[in-house]
Amino acid sequence: MALIKFNNVGIRAVSATVPKTVVKTRSLTDYFSEEQIDKFIETTGVEERRFIDRDKCASDLCCDAAVRLFETIDIGQDDIDVLLFISQTPDYKLPGTSIILQNKLGLKKTTIVYDVNMSCSGFIHGLLMAYTFLQLPAVNNVLLLVGDTLSKTISLNDKSTGLLLGDGGIASLITKGEQYGNSWFSMNTDGAYIGSVIIPAGGSRMMSSCETLQQTEYEDGSKRNLEQVVMNGMDVFSFAISELPKDVRRLLAFADVNIDDIDKYAFHQANRFMMDYITKKLKVNSEKVLRSIHKYRNTAGVSIPLTMVENRELIRKNDTVLMNAIGAGFTYGTALLNIGDCQILELNEI
Repeated sequence: MALIKFNNVGIRAVSATVPKTVVKTRSLTDYFSEEQIDKFIETTGVEERRFIDRDKCASDLCCDAAVRLFETIDIGQDDIDVLLFISQTPDYKLPGTSIILQNKLGLKKTTIVYDVNMSCSGFIHGLLMAYTFLQLPAVNNVLLLVGDTLSKTISLNDKSTGLLLGDGGIASLITKGEQYGNSWFSMNTDGAYIGSVIIPAGGSRMMSSCETLQQTEYEDGSKRNLEQVVMNGMDVFSFAISELPKDVRRLLAFADVNIDDIDKYAFHQANRFMMDYITKKLKVNSEKVLRSIHKYRNTAGVSIPLTMVENRELIRKNDTVLMNAIGAGFTYGTALLNIGDCQILELNEI
């Protein structure tokens, strides 16, 4: 557990872009029975999601969000000192997608760039990296891009992920300013659970081959190949409802903040039942919990900022926002921020 405090750093602006293609949950009767779909919607709250076109990538979504951000705020490409790209679905194995985005966005050649893969907790990890960079005198603006096209990694015939995951991308500018006051982070990792959410093949441990692309039928009726994501939902759920509330309480104690004093909660949009359980366990006012899962499903690290964009009219200047997420591995964390004068742009589609 790492507990960290920052001063006078915050989110200046955030924008989000999603694919135009809407996939309705109830349209997938070729893969699931109506009874299975009804139960899924009742449990998760997921009614639709977005799928990207075959020839587009997460970087395209992030690039669109970043261009809109530059067109809206008084920060130019030459003002960006660091670019962070957080994704599980990069354009290529080589080169890094952050390098491609530096050129595509017209950022200066002295921009520091990084690719980071931290799955569903990626936005919180990205914020931590951005806040850390901004402790350096020479760094004044960090462009944080988070994008995933999980539709490219799933089998629609898979019982655990076929109905759950969707696509999206965001861009956020992290900068310095006294208006942001104090920010707190709690970051944690438990690598004993690496098999609970995993794509078994396609990396160096198990190289891609004809065999890894061969679809297999499993005992639960799922069909997928070894290069598609598999998730043990009970592992994730059990770990999340046990550890995430504890982590929130640790952070609040560290920050000396009462849970009733927080204005908004932006939890990772894993599923409705898990969010409701954590909300109840923490004794949080459910009206303060922001939601977007019913429209976009689980978009991994994109889900927290996408939820902020979806609920932009509910977030007021200087609101305190508590963010909490768990990702594959498991890696999980909590952040408590003052939203300050953050400009939240309207959602865009491409």
